[in-house]
Formats: sequence, C-alpha cells, structure tokens
Amino acid sequence: MSLEVRPFRRGDREQLTALVNAHIAAVVPGGAVSVARILAQLEREPGEFIVDPWVDERSTVVAVQRDRVVAAAHLLRYSADEHVGESYRGAAEIRWFLFWPEAPFWQGSLDAAETLLAACIAQLDRWAARTQYADGTLPHPGVYGVPAQWPHVREALARAGFGVDAESRTETVFLAEVENLPPVGSPPLVDLRVARSVGINGTRLTALLGEEQVGYVEVEILDEAERLGRQGRFADIGNLDVVEAQRRRGVGTWLVAHAGEWLRLGRVDRLLGYAGPEDEECLTPFLESVGFSVLTRTERGWSRPSATSASGG
Repeated sequence: MSLEVRPFRRGDREQLTALVNAHIAAVVPGGAVSVARILAQLEREPGEFIVDPWVDERSTVVAVQRDRVVAAAHLLRYSADEHVGESYRGAAEIRWFLFWPEAPFWQGSLDAAETLLAACIAQLDRWAARTQYADGTLPHPGVYGVPAQWPHVREALARAGFGVDAESRTETVFLAEVENLPPVGSPPLVDLRVARSVGINGTRLTALLGEEQVGYVEVEILDEAERLGRQGRFADIGNLDVVEAQRRRGVGTWLVAHAGEWLRLGRVDRLLGYAGPEDEECLTPFLESVGFSVLTRTERGWSRPSATSASGG
C-alpha cells in the first residue's frame, strides 16, 4: 500500500480530528473536540502559560495511505535560551503521536505509524535536541501522558527507543459527575465554616475552624470546557488538603460537597481529580468515597537519547 509522510495540510483537518477524537474517546467517555480546537493547538497552547512561550518551532506531520490520514504527530522545539526551564532547555518533544490500530479492512497502518515516527525522530535529530521527549497531550481535559487505553502508541514508542526512567510518573485520573457529589449537609465539626477566594489553581474553598485554616479545595473550570459543547463543562481539582489533625473527620468530604455546590451553580457537569504515585494510596479511597471513579492511568516522562547526547556532543 502506498505511503506518503508529509507536513500537515489544512485539507487533512477533518481526518486528523477524527483520529484525535478516537483517542480522546477511549480515555474520556463521549470525549471529542472540534476541528477549530485541534487547529488552535497546532499553532499555540495559551493554557500552558509557562512552557508554551519557550517553544521556538512547531511542526505537524501526517502519514497518508490511499488518501487516508492513518497516523499523525505534533512536534515542538524548545529554545536553548537561559530563560527556559532546565529540563526543557534545548529539548524537543513529540507533543502527541497517534495512529489507527491495525484492522482487517485496513492493513499497513502500523508500518505507516512507524515510518512516521522515524521521520519525527529524524526531525528531532535535525533540531539537535539535547533531550527528546514524547507525550500524548491532546486539547481535551484529562488526556495527557500515554494513557493505558493507547497500548498501540505505547508499544510503538518503545520500539522506537522511547522509555521511562526513575523520574517518570504514572498518574491516576479520576472523573465524577458533579450532580453525584455529596450534598453539603451540616458541618462535620462545630463552628466549621467555608470561605471562598481566588486560589492558585482556580477558586479556593477554605474550611475555617474559628480563624484556623483546617483544609481547602481548589476547583478550576477548564477553558477547554467552553469548546466541548455536547459533553458539558469540565472542571478539575487543582489542590485538596486537610491538616493532619483534622483528617478522617469529614472535613475533606464537606469541602468536596461545597465544591460540587459551587460548580453546579456554574453549570459545570464533570469534575476531574488526579493522584500521583506519592499520594495514590491515600487519595484513591477518598475520591472513590465521594463519587469519583478511575478514568485512566497515564504514564508521563517518556524520552529517548538524542543523537547529540549519544555522540557525546
């Protein structure tokens, strides 16, 4: 089957969006984004207000068989200037790499994907990247890293020499329907009250016992949610903490209940939560107890040696 690997063209946009949405929907039920949202990510990611300004160059490439886009990737080259964070300085990244799995009605998509991936690595080498990263960050809430639902992507990256090291992390992503979060009810402690303010990651709801802060939760309504239409609006838990002396007394549940009430007033439908390896053991049972379920486990920190580092340059 003939194969062409080339730069993305505007005429590819519908097929590219279908490919992206198939991968989103495997992670988030009903997940999908518009053509405009995909095209916007190819140009800039304003939500990544720290990292995105470090990007010097972007490139999107596709693999086409018989006029069908069967694989695609989006590449970033980061500046080597001193203002760039050390781990990104002079690096390059496959921001995402996707392809249709093999199917009885369409053979050769795996070969096409591996040819495309080889072309991506060649571009990273031409950029003389100090470090080469790979990820799967798509413009939809909760879809980043290499999710467990993409085994074909994971295996292709591994065959191309990408892997994870001791600094990588597997994160668990949780999802709750806001309407199913606990009702507020009475405070679990006498004189406990909640105060609302601007937080570091969204709106902060602080539990106060007298004048003492005993816990807080921050919820951020995601910008992407405004563009998702039929899926409703998303928010995520930016921070959640209860002081050790007041844990297991209902304060955390009460804070999540207040967060749910606030989000319902804002007509938000779904709430995402996250747990890293350091807090999954304690956070998972709590989130499940207040209405969350595991959406995915996703692995971050994929990288491979660059041609520069391999040659000792």
